[in-house]
Amino acid sequence: MMEVHWGAPLRFTVTTEGDTISVTTIESARWLLERKWPVADESRMTALRRIDQAMECLAPVAAAREAFVSAAQTAGYHPA
Repeated sequence: MMEVHWGAPLRFTVTTEGDTISVTTIESARWLLERKWPVADESRMTALRRIDQAMECLAPVAAAREAFVSAAQTAGYHPA
């Protein structure tokens, strides 16, 4: 599989104490959604589908980023 350019890193505050995560690659976004995501909802599933499509060059990376940001918001994460 070829590496897909994700763009600028996305940073989110993930706890009330101010802990943050930085998502720098599409692969790390997918890993977080699969293994560390706090909720299993439709936004998460949409983000996983869009990321898979972008990784296979079947959809724009911008759509995957938007879906990931939406999933992060529904999970209670806030832009840092």
